[in-house]
Amino acid sequence: MRRVLALPDPDAGPSPVPLDARGATELIADTLAAASEPVAIIATGPITNVAVLLRERPDLVPRIREVVWMGGSTERGNATPYAEFNAWVDPEALDLVLQSGLRFTMVGLNVTHRALVTTRVRERLAAIGNRTSAFGDELLEFFCRTNDEVFGMPDGPLHDPVAVAVLADPGSVEVARTRLDVELIGSETVGATSVDLDGMLGREPNAYVAVGIDVERFWAGVEDAMARLA
Repeated sequence: MRRVLALPDPDAGPSPVPLDARGATELIADTLAAASEPVAIIATGPITNVAVLLRERPDLVPRIREVVWMGGSTERGNATPYAEFNAWVDPEALDLVLQSGLRFTMVGLNVTHRALVTTRVRERLAAIGNRTSAFGDELLEFFCRTNDEVFGMPDGPLHDPVAVAVLADPGSVEVARTRLDVELIGSETVGATSVDLDGMLGREPNAYVAVGIDVERFWAGVEDAMARLA
């Protein structure tokens, strides 16, 4: 079933940042080439753009410090019973990135579903009282309401900021070095992320996988970041 969702239109005023005419891969490539030191990439959707970059500009791989990706899961999926959406959309891209040798961290549903936007969290963020918190509260109200309508969860999980927290405040998210693969050919399991936390397959670890989160510390970081913005 296809659903059309109308996003709210908070009065945030015109953006001070002009639109960039470059495509995502070109923008990433230019950013890497211009940087004075290797750059960390946070990918918060299907990892296609990073895979295309690796294929088309292998010369820039040394300019990538690491990749942190919001996607996958050590448990169940949300696009299928087995696969999380961002992995399911382009598993071949994920496989390519995993084979690249880059430092790679997966931040999956098993952790992001603990970062719930409860009523208390919304009250806490709204109490910051600046323009950013007011804008964010309108978006979170829509997000939680829609999450309740679609998934039956009034306290929606805030996925992408958990991936940001891995770099912004590493102590807030616990990661484990392990073997990570993605299913490419299963009749029902395409896009499923295989996380061998116990080393049962005997394969060389190739990634870091988020396995825990300090929820209070995470929300304190979000609160601090929003308070710094006008």
